[in-house]
Order: sequence, then C-alpha cells, then structure tokens
Amino acid sequence: MQLDDLLRRHAAAWADATEHPFLTGVRDGTLAPAAFAEWLVQDHHFVADLLAFQARLLARAPRHAQAVLAAGLVALVDELSWFEDRAGQHGLDLTAAPGPATLAYRELLDRLDAAPVPQALVGLWAIERAYLDAWTFAAPGAPAFREYVEHWTAPGFADYVAGLAAAASRDLGPADEVLTAVAAAETAFWGMA
Repeated sequence: MQLDDLLRRHAAAWADATEHPFLTGVRDGTLAPAAFAEWLVQDHHFVADLLAFQARLLARAPRHAQAVLAAGLVALVDELSWFEDRAGQHGLDLTAAPGPATLAYRELLDRLDAAPVPQALVGLWAIERAYLDAWTFAAPGAPAFREYVEHWTAPGFADYVAGLAAAASRDLGPADEVLTAVAAAETAFWGMA
C-alpha cells in the first residue's frame, strides 16, 4: 500500500478536508476578512501544538526520518514568527483562547503522540499534505488572501511534504484510521471560521 492509495480510498473525506467552502471563499474573495482573521489566530495555536508534537516525534523517530522532522521543526519556529508578524500588522490577538476545533485537533495530536511511530509519521504527513492540497485548491487566492496562499503553496513546503511522504512510506502500517481522523479534523478546522 502507498500513501496515495489512502487518498484514493478516502477521496470523499479528503475532498471535504481540502476543498472546503472556506477555501473556495479564499480563492474567490467571498470569505469575510473577519472569518479569515479568526481562523488565522486559531491556526497559530495549531502550529504551536504541531511544533510540540513534532519535537516529541523527532525524539523517538527512526534515523531515516530525523532530517525531515528536524527541518520541519525549524520551519514551524519560523512559521510562528511569521504568524506573529502578520498578527501585529493586522491587530490580531494571538492570545485568544483556542476554539473547540483547535482543541479537538490538539487531542488528535495527543493520540498521534501516543501512537506507534509509523502511525504518527503518517498522521504528520496527512496533516501537512492536507494543508498543501487545501491551499493549492485555493490558489491563486483573491487579492486579500494571495500572500497567504502563496506562502502555503511555496515549492519548499511541497518538498517538505514529499520528504514526509518518503519517511512515512518506509514503514507504513495501518493508516486508514489516521488519514480519516486527520481529514475530519481538517474539515472541522476550516469550518470553525
């Protein structure tokens, strides 16, 4: 089984997660700026949670996965700084409480943290692949959102997702439940705004 087989088997759930109406609104400009701002604050919380999860995963990962995970950690630290810069420019309060979808995603990361490493790697790949696919769907983005779409579809991010795929594919165990859990969390996360 390959990771792309998972995406084909769960095509409807994947489409829900990566072709959400939120993303259509980003693409065509119909998404309210306040909804995007609310989502952005919650995504900042998610990235902080993802950084903590990924740091723990790196500590228990097999040697072949360490380089891509370490590079991802550095990118997440940079991503948090990027969020803070954008928040300052737009007057967003990044200390706002995490919402229910953010807390549910945090619980999924906790479950992945307790899962065997192969499942955790599939989960991380699915999270990042969903993000890449979602923002690619939203491309090029309406002018108000184009900077964000370009940031999250950059070739370096696509290369990182490919590196995660290679690491996750090396010892691919049961992955259907992980993929569908990530797809459901992504769908709920887009829907909160």
